[in-house]
Amino acid sequence: MGVGVSILLIAAGAILTWAVTATVSGLSIHTVGVILLIVGIIGLVLSLVLWSSWGGFGGGARRRTYVDEGPAPY
Repeated sequence: MGVGVSILLIAAGAILTWAVTATVSGLSIHTVGVILLIVGIIGLVLSLVLWSSWGGFGGGARRRTYVDEGPAPY
């Protein structure tokens, strides 16, 4: 799950938890919203942790420098 999907789940969970006032028999919309919020937050944290350990955000770019010291000795 990527960062975008995690943010989408967090937004959908927040809407279902705090903005929806409808009721459905046999299903609690607010509970579904809380579950989506929790899954989205966990997914976002895992994505950021794995992304930074993988070398995301440009911090993991390593460059090698080769120095040409002239012709090889005989």
